[in-house]
Amino acid sequence: MSKPLLIVESPTKAKTITKFLGKDYTVLSSFGHIRDLPKSKTGVDVEHNYEPTYEIPAKSKKTVAELKSAAAKASEVFLASDHDREGEAIAWHVANILKLDPEAQDRITFHEITQHAIDEAVKHPRKIDMDLVNAQQARRILDRLVGYELSPFLWKKVQRGLSAGRVQSVAVRLIVERERERQAFKIDEYWSIDALFNKDGQDFEGKLLSRDGKSLEKLAINNEQAAQAIVADLADAKYEVTSVEKKEIKKSPSPPFTTSTLQIEANNKLGFSAKQTMRLAQKLYETGRITYMRTDSLNLSEKFLGEAQEYLKKEFGDQYAIGAQHYKTKAKGAQEAHEAIRPTEANRSPEKIGNVDAQSKKLYELIWRRALASQMPPAILERTGVDITAKKYGFRANGNIIKFDGYMKVYRGAKEKLLPKLTKGDEVLAKTVTPNQHFTEPPARYSDASLVKALEEFGVGRPSTYAPTIGTIIDRGYIDRDDNKKLFPNDIANIVTDVLVEHFPNIVDYKFTAKMEKSLDDVAEGKEAWVPMLDDFYKPFHKNIEEKSEKVSRDDVMKEREVGKDPKTGLMLIARNGRFGPYIQLGEWAEADRKEKKNKPKSASLEKGMSIDTVTVEQALQLLVLPRVVGKTAAGEEIVADKGRFGPYLRAGEVTATLKEQDPRTITLEEALQLLKESEERKKKMATPIAELGEDPKTKGQILVKFGRYGYYVTDGETNASIKKADDPQAVTRAMAIEMLEKKRLAPKRSWGKKK
Repeated sequence: MSKPLLIVESPTKAKTITKFLGKDYTVLSSFGHIRDLPKSKTGVDVEHNYEPTYEIPAKSKKTVAELKSAAAKASEVFLASDHDREGEAIAWHVANILKLDPEAQDRITFHEITQHAIDEAVKHPRKIDMDLVNAQQARRILDRLVGYELSPFLWKKVQRGLSAGRVQSVAVRLIVERERERQAFKIDEYWSIDALFNKDGQDFEGKLLSRDGKSLEKLAINNEQAAQAIVADLADAKYEVTSVEKKEIKKSPSPPFTTSTLQIEANNKLGFSAKQTMRLAQKLYETGRITYMRTDSLNLSEKFLGEAQEYLKKEFGDQYAIGAQHYKTKAKGAQEAHEAIRPTEANRSPEKIGNVDAQSKKLYELIWRRALASQMPPAILERTGVDITAKKYGFRANGNIIKFDGYMKVYRGAKEKLLPKLTKGDEVLAKTVTPNQHFTEPPARYSDASLVKALEEFGVGRPSTYAPTIGTIIDRGYIDRDDNKKLFPNDIANIVTDVLVEHFPNIVDYKFTAKMEKSLDDVAEGKEAWVPMLDDFYKPFHKNIEEKSEKVSRDDVMKEREVGKDPKTGLMLIARNGRFGPYIQLGEWAEADRKEKKNKPKSASLEKGMSIDTVTVEQALQLLVLPRVVGKTAAGEEIVADKGRFGPYLRAGEVTATLKEQDPRTITLEEALQLLKESEERKKKMATPIAELGEDPKTKGQILVKFGRYGYYVTDGETNASIKKADDPQAVTRAMAIEMLEKKRLAPKRSWGKKK
């Protein structure tokens, strides 16, 4: 008997849904997109309404065959991919491949993977939403045209392997401009005066805020002498409370999470990158623990709202359940029919989440607490501000008392900063008055959280694009992370950003990119046709590419900087960007020598964290130390320390040694001789067999026990089989070796570097 077929895009999702639907349905996965634009060419006919050519990649052919076979046997087919533009497009591609009518009522969607949600979805199928499909197609085609036409320009004018894109190039520009703000920032010194007061045995802190009735911002304390003068002036002062202000304030809970706010909060609270957050959230969604994680809606289902109120009453009491709280979405183009990110069950506390890894549990707890807190009453705080006067100086002390914790019971507990009972006219003791030095700080580098927030504020990209965008600009070498996981640009990011700003301003213009996003939203809502929208962008863009390809030379865009002169040679140290990245060069290459390719100037690559804009003469000279002659061996051979493709190394004649801990610029002759000796001994050990065990009956090769890079092994000259570390290589017999070699021959071959 034939059964209905449900097609989702993820095998994990298929497994979870099967638990709910049981044997009455067949649930299969498309493993994401099963058709896409070709990799080897543009695949878009710009002359005929931007008609795309879709191909089934090799990795999807087996899946397509399985889906076709299952669909042919099914009583009906439900397309159940995710309920966003990408999911709608996957459903449309599957329908085309299976020759299903896009007008048929076979598309189902759900915001969460629960029994109730799936049962309701199956009862209410709909046709494929072609507006959403067209919006996804338009975005894919737009990004393909930008990437395939702009990237070759960058290869020719800057360096090979570079890429450009609408959202990624804007993200890179934001990071580049922030770094330049930091470099241009003038650091100023300032001092604060902090006091530790005591009243009735209770200590509390206060800060000096004014002198002679004027705020210290106008009377900046900018050196130690001025700070110490104030402390000295206060040495014999009496401290009196001159005013006490108490104010009751209400602090409301934050709304439930959207994709961007989840990424921001998970980065700030848990230290997760945007990519890591989305990977964990996807797992929680596909296993039925949270609702769909790509959303900009703040809406919550009535079912969840009711369950949340019941849970809050039961766990915390009536005063914490004040009725359902509704939040209005402010994001542009948000789809109110979608939901915010929430747990699928209000009463499934983090302790009841089941068997998940520690990171998933942390993210689930964050989502659960935020969603529950959004349905709780405001916290009521009593905020107290106390002014304390001594001579002509004014201090301020602040404290909070939580009168009712409200939503703070489950989310972000506030620490109380208590003050003793103080009234106007009270005298207080100053236990210490301390001057503290500070320096003004430049704008902080972007974290994943602050970059997502900036992109969202500019209207660039959409919830589903933030994490992949950050991943892409790091993978492509434009951006790196510092020791605090903050984002900073490499030199190539500066160069490419400058090229794009000068020659293709629309690509990296914040307003223009946001306008394109708005147009894509309008296509999704059926307000705009996708072909004219693409036309308006592509024709002027393509014309500009053609013009700039002719007019702009490589010398026009490749930046260089004279760092300073080498004190020994008097030659100029020049920082440049080349085919393999930024480097330092000593002097210019004479034109005649360049033609004959001789007397090339000494050069060295900049190290990670260095920049063409900031590298110093001292750093440049350190880089140019290599290759360095450390000394000579007993045989009179020069020992050279250098850096190569695989890292730093030593070389003396035919002998080489890898440097793992030592710096090639500072390694001593004694250390170098010891490493070369160990390397030579290892080489001899590897060349000399431990044992000869006779002929292999299959290959007729001589069986040897040898020592190699990864330990002891047996070989017949063609096949190598490792000997376990716990086993004695001297104890291996011929019979054992023959068995090991045969087992290795029959083992499946590994495809190194290829994804399975």
